[in-house]
Amino acid sequence: MKHMKKAALFAAVCCMAFSGCGKSEEDVVETPTENSEIVETEQPTEPVPVETESEEEVVNPANRNPLTGEAMEEALVAQRPVSCMIGNTTDAMPQYGISNADVIVEAPAEGGLTRLMTIYQDYANLPTIMSVRSCRHYYTYLSNEFEAIYVHYGQAIYATEMLKRFDDLNGLDGDLENVTFYRDKSRKSPHNAYINGESIIAGIEKREYRTGHADTYKNTFRFADSDKELENGVPAAVVEPGYLVNKPWFVYNESTGLYERYQYKAAHKDGGSGEQLAFKNVIIRVCDYVVEPDGKYLDVKTASYGAPGKYISNGKAIDIAWVKEVEDGVCTYYDTNGNEIELNPGKTCVCIVLKDAEDKIGVYATEADFEAARN
Repeated sequence: MKHMKKAALFAAVCCMAFSGCGKSEEDVVETPTENSEIVETEQPTEPVPVETESEEEVVNPANRNPLTGEAMEEALVAQRPVSCMIGNTTDAMPQYGISNADVIVEAPAEGGLTRLMTIYQDYANLPTIMSVRSCRHYYTYLSNEFEAIYVHYGQAIYATEMLKRFDDLNGLDGDLENVTFYRDKSRKSPHNAYINGESIIAGIEKREYRTGHADTYKNTFRFADSDKELENGVPAAVVEPGYLVNKPWFVYNESTGLYERYQYKAAHKDGGSGEQLAFKNVIIRVCDYVVEPDGKYLDVKTASYGAPGKYISNGKAIDIAWVKEVEDGVCTYYDTNGNEIELNPGKTCVCIVLKDAEDKIGVYATEADFEAARN
């Protein structure tokens, strides 16, 4: 059968070793046009506390957050999530609202820098999210894997036409000034654009976007019914995706069962809540790419018939393959036996790694091994 052939392909690809070297480009910054400047008097608000679900609550598909696999009100399950582009340079720090994200996707931009895309299933009461930055066209494809409404402030030229095919909220659209997008005067532009739950809803209503998933939508993640260990996984006390500038890494905390994130030589914290980012799952996804004709922007290929990657959870890592038939489709992840993997319930960080930087991915059995490799 066709699916059996694909499974064999996935198994073969997952056994491949990572190889190659990194590549970087000069950073390019988009600045808003004159008519897009926003005048705002409010300061960022404090995060809204989130109530914790009872451990005894029965979780089934009808009340399971499709982004985390955790308990959620049934009315919110079928809702389209919202994704948001977040600057990830030192000038953009501290970032606000990132600890509220159910999923964070990180991918290279220019000059070895990365940008983050935060994704929220329940966005109505979100606190300040900042700083909102510009779109790269491949991030639009990554957002569409979740059928999310995509929030960004401007875009690289290669995204201008394709954005017309997707539901987005763009800070350069004049009618969204002081509706969805605001400016924090205490920070320098362009790192001070922000949104919140109320302003997101105002933008969606203004655009009259569909808020429910299409009947044909297939969730990109599949979750286990409960927390489990990864069979045949190798020890993974520390994981680093190998990005050149922010040099992030994840450290497994055995007491919480989460991977705590660090970057720029420090704990990666939310500027609003003070909370360090922590994830139940880390997915590393290797993507092919080319440099655009201008020699600056990247064209990251988000579609593949079995490119390699890794899935890390509960202190273990396994090789995986990922399949996405078309760029604007849904991604599916498989183990080396060709079975779709089941993520442990919880938050996930997806790290997009360029194909020629695979050898910079690090999975370390102990923190001592990690420190030795860095020195």
